[in-house]
Amino acid sequence: MTQITKQLVRLHRRVESAAQSVDRDPDSIRILAVSKKQPIEALVAAYSAGLRDFAENYLQEALDKIPAIEPDAVWHFIGPVQSNKTRSIAANFDWVHTVSSQRIAMRLSAQRPVDRDDLQVCIQLRPSGAEERNGVTEEDLPDLAAAIMAAPKLCLRGLMIMPLPNNNEAVTHREFARAHRLYDELKCAGYAIDTLSMGMSADLEVAITQGSTCIRIGTDLFGSRDYE
Repeated sequence: MTQITKQLVRLHRRVESAAQSVDRDPDSIRILAVSKKQPIEALVAAYSAGLRDFAENYLQEALDKIPAIEPDAVWHFIGPVQSNKTRSIAANFDWVHTVSSQRIAMRLSAQRPVDRDDLQVCIQLRPSGAEERNGVTEEDLPDLAAAIMAAPKLCLRGLMIMPLPNNNEAVTHREFARAHRLYDELKCAGYAIDTLSMGMSADLEVAITQGSTCIRIGTDLFGSRDYE
């Protein structure tokens, strides 16, 4: 058994325990392998262990990796979306979790290749009280959701949130609960969404108990990253 297979077994146990604590099906929770700063060999090992969803923060790094993995892998962009990179993101990724403005959404829509399926989109929520952080405010969320739904070549799948680092568990719990409330409000408004992208290695249990359907896991799969 490879090291990443062992890590994946441990991860599945954590997911199963958290899901069962709130009477959820563990299979309803998608695991994204956050592979930034990991060598291609680590991604190949993750693919061999059964993972198919890979998430990248940095565009150029991802473009170097995508051709090295089998074509049935699903690629998720989870970094900030800059205007000068929307064309490459639209052309090479299956999902974007970090859409937070109509301007970026319209660029992704216009630049999605006609021969590719619709780009799957999550709206990134801004953490409470963090004006300097990426993400849409609660007030602007309805207008952005409506714009994405009306845009060609985009499919609105749900919401994503990344709480501020070093929050205590109570604050993280509140942020995840707020995201779940806004997700439910969009569903009640008629949006056919199914994805609540929240939770990482350190807080996945809190995220799952608050309804996450998609957790983004790096360190607990691949180990520490080399930033040199």
